[in-house]
Amino acid sequence: MVSKRLIHEEGHKRKFLTVVDDSAECDRAVLYAGRRAANSGGALALLYVSTPGDFQHWIGVEEIMKAEQRETGEAQLEKYAQFIRDEANIDPELVLREGNTAEELQSLIEEDRDIALLVLAAGDSTEGPGPLVSSIAGGGNTFSIPVVVVPCDMSFEDIQNVT
Repeated sequence: MVSKRLIHEEGHKRKFLTVVDDSAECDRAVLYAGRRAANSGGALALLYVSTPGDFQHWIGVEEIMKAEQRETGEAQLEKYAQFIRDEANIDPELVLREGNTAEELQSLIEEDRDIALLVLAAGDSTEGPGPLVSSIAGGGNTFSIPVVVVPCDMSFEDIQNVT
């Protein structure tokens, strides 16, 4: 069931969402989403999802691994937050979650009804455009909002020209 978006109600505005990771093309998705948000009076949310480990018998190791993943996620979020502050002069909302990326994306979109557009960047790997883009293109994941896929070879100048 699709939840009603609240972007046209008082006190709400269109929010662009992108996933932050360590991929080479991530900056293109962030730049596209941030510039679209800034140029349309919207907001930007950056999501980092860490994958939980399976350390059932090693609770101490699990806690250390979770702390390290949290630190990595916070560092990635802050890196891209500063990037978009510099490039689009907006301050993004930072969201850190643990779990399956597609499931956490779906959950966040349902929870935050100001999110109106998901922006992803396609990878240039020989294995395909990336797991999220591939799953959407293959029909594996469908979201209740539009998804924009930014080509990995699109230059920053080209992104600025279309946003």
